Amino acid sequence: MNRETTVILDGVGVKRALTRIAHEVLERNKGIAGLVLVGIRTGGDYLAQELASRLEEIEGVAVPVGSVDITLYRDDIKSQSAHLPVGKTDIPFSTEGKKVVLVDDVLFTGRTIRAAMDAMMDHGRPQCIQLAVLVDRGHRELPIRADFVGRNVPTSSKENILVTFDEANHPVEVVLEKP
Repeated sequence: MNRETTVILDGVGVKRALTRIAHEVLERNKGIAGLVLVGIRTGGDYLAQELASRLEEIEGVAVPVGSVDITLYRDDIKSQSAHLPVGKTDIPFSTEGKKVVLVDDVLFTGRTIRAAMDAMMDHGRPQCIQLAVLVDRGHRELPIRADFVGRNVPTSSKENILVTFDEANHPVEVVLEKP
């Protein structure tokens, strides 16, 4: 099956979007005090690292970064095989009373974010949870909205958005695939 692809964001566009998100995060939270980033495996954890680098460049202080695997929190787990590969959740800090910024690559139905919030609540009670995504493509099935968006890309349900990463897990581009 041939699929037509269109580059939505190239490498420079991705960097620009992440820098803008970093500034918006700082503005909304009045700096980085009490702020932690948690990326949703797998694309979100790579983007969380990139966002942390931007925040450190701007503020001169490192922001704690973790990652969460949502496999066991998915609402479709019963319909999946009993042998789903479970990734590693790595949150090497307390989230209790912290401002948690969940980071993901693409926001679609909202189900992944719901699962990530459930997983975060198992790690403590944050002061708040905010959501940063590189691309919001619409089609929400749950009442979830991103606080920080790199790019809104209205899509049809038959289209797909792919964020590609290089060997060092740095984002390279965002591509829209059409059937």
